[in-house]
Amino acid sequence: MTTTTNNNILDSILSQVPSGSSFSDLRESSSNFLEKKGLPAIKEEEYKFTSITKKLENSISDFSFAKKSDLNSETVESHVFDAFEGDLLVFNNGSFEKDLSKISNHGYTLSLISDAKPELLGKIAKTEKDPFVALNNIAFEDGVYLKVPKNQKVEKPILLLFLNQSNEGQVIHSRILIEVEDNAAVTFLEDSVSLDDKTYFSNMVTEIKVGQNSQVHYNRLQNESKNTITVNNTETDIHRDAVFTSVLVSLSGDMVRNNLSLNLLDSGCEGNMYGLYLLNGKTHVDNHTNVDHTKPHAQSNELYKGVLADSSRGVFNGKIFVRQDAQKTNAFQQNNNILLSEDAIVNTKPQLEIWADDVKCSHGCTTGQLDEEALFYLRARGLGKEQARGMLLYAFTGEVMDHISDEAFQNHIVNIVQNRLGSNF
Repeated sequence: MTTTTNNNILDSILSQVPSGSSFSDLRESSSNFLEKKGLPAIKEEEYKFTSITKKLENSISDFSFAKKSDLNSETVESHVFDAFEGDLLVFNNGSFEKDLSKISNHGYTLSLISDAKPELLGKIAKTEKDPFVALNNIAFEDGVYLKVPKNQKVEKPILLLFLNQSNEGQVIHSRILIEVEDNAAVTFLEDSVSLDDKTYFSNMVTEIKVGQNSQVHYNRLQNESKNTITVNNTETDIHRDAVFTSVLVSLSGDMVRNNLSLNLLDSGCEGNMYGLYLLNGKTHVDNHTNVDHTKPHAQSNELYKGVLADSSRGVFNGKIFVRQDAQKTNAFQQNNNILLSEDAIVNTKPQLEIWADDVKCSHGCTTGQLDEEALFYLRARGLGKEQARGMLLYAFTGEVMDHISDEAFQNHIVNIVQNRLGSNF
């Protein structure tokens, strides 16, 4: 049975969905699910370290959907990182802004989900996987459907720029659906920006299908205001001989929950997940990952690293499932953390569930402080304390940033990280 808080939030969301709107079947099934399941309670295992529902109750006073902000091309350009070359898709409080975007359509097609109505919607990110997927199913107004046809290589990256702001409401629901057909390749960059410091709740769902022998790189930067509450659900279906690589860098926010799932559906496919969380203040970031090996001769690689200062908190929960038919699986998972303050906390839980008997799988985690001997070595050679510390921390974080596939985006993130490390957070 749902709590009073759950009911208040859900009633407010449901009251804003117009009757007879698009995606009625998906909305109805999701409504039924949430009426029984509700939003995550404190005692729920998957959310026991991240009380999103309580945070929403305490921080959001208006659960109305945020209206579009007054944007112009100058505002958009000011939030595009330097040296970017590629197509730009602009989202204004979750709504696609075609007139402010720059779209070449070289190698792909783009439409609103309501216009294309692909059957994939809600089939990759299933309602029962997470209550916030169901909430997005009910509440999102529309979304973008991006398709890369067979044998196409999109030469330049596609930047998804989300400009968010509390505006006559504090709730934003974004929806992205990506279909990459066989023998294709594409790189996505995602950047979420807060236009001011006002509190809002962003609930986003991204569904990605990676066709046979295709390659998809998805690079994401989270650097919103200190008052942002965010839930991201990204779900991928990866087919035979395909490669999907995710790089996620989380730098700011109030409470952030990232759910990333890779479904390895055939032989020869590969899933890579790299994450960095560099936290200070009271920022709370929770990364929940899931890799499902269902067929033989597939591999996955996962490396998440965290640096936590002040009273920040990090959570890592990584699950790898190896099904009985998934012989010859090769799976690696590692989570490493450095705590720079006695008040910083990290909860880490790498997990393996293996039903096959001919596999190579490993997982592990470490949590500690900076190496005092290495720090002494650098200081003995003329470096100041902060410079030496920054150098060691950058060496620790660089292993993740090296996997960012676009050079300009990588340089942008590296500059932000270096400035943070050099300024003692």
